Amino acid sequence: MRFDGKNALVTGGAHGIGAATCRRLVAEGATIVVADIDGESAARLAAELGPAATGYGLDVADPAAWDRLGRWLADEGPGPLDVLVTNAYTLTVQPAMELALADWDRQIAVDLSSVYYAVRTLGPMLIARSGAVVCVSSVHAVVGYRGHPAYAAAKGAITALVRQLAADYGHQVRFNAVLPGAIDTRAWDGVDQEERDRHAALAAAGRMGQPEEVAAAIAFLASQEASYICGASLLVDGGLTTSKF
Repeated sequence: MRFDGKNALVTGGAHGIGAATCRRLVAEGATIVVADIDGESAARLAAELGPAATGYGLDVADPAAWDRLGRWLADEGPGPLDVLVTNAYTLTVQPAMELALADWDRQIAVDLSSVYYAVRTLGPMLIARSGAVVCVSSVHAVVGYRGHPAYAAAKGAITALVRQLAADYGHQVRFNAVLPGAIDTRAWDGVDQEERDRHAALAAAGRMGQPEEVAAAIAFLASQEASYICGASLLVDGGLTTSKF
């Protein structure tokens, strides 16, 4: 029960890695806010998790929405946070010269700027609680895939931002990132089996990862077991980035 008595919030918490993380943290004693732009799915997951969970509809790209969230946490929600997991993302697959400006802007806002908004809004309460922040980046931060310019730029920037936040605030709040590889979530629902098998073969482990495996890494970094880990970027990719490229 590493999170007994701790309050946590997970963005993009209703599905995939976010949902697995919510389940893991609740199982280890946390009170959780499942934050997602899909408020209905967030509420359903919270109902499944029981009284320790609350669903909250949140557009992470809207700074005003973060301000409302901060007030809600203080006035109506579970209270100040001990753990923040930034996991929300959006993706448009298109090479840079064909990518619409609006699609670039939206991906940067959701995938990267939201981390800044979260820290700006929730940082003071995390400092007061000597909390921990885990940002979900991606192997796209360190390797290139065709057609992912904004996503790669955002995920690479997250790892740099985590280092900077650790340099600025690491004596008060621990900031770390996880870099998942090919994880079997609904993002892969429209991908045919041949392509899934190709990505599985790229990993040294010879398979795709499961959301629960990333959630385990997030829970570790957020816990006191990782008390001397700060500013790190942990690959959770089955060895995808070791030798296959």
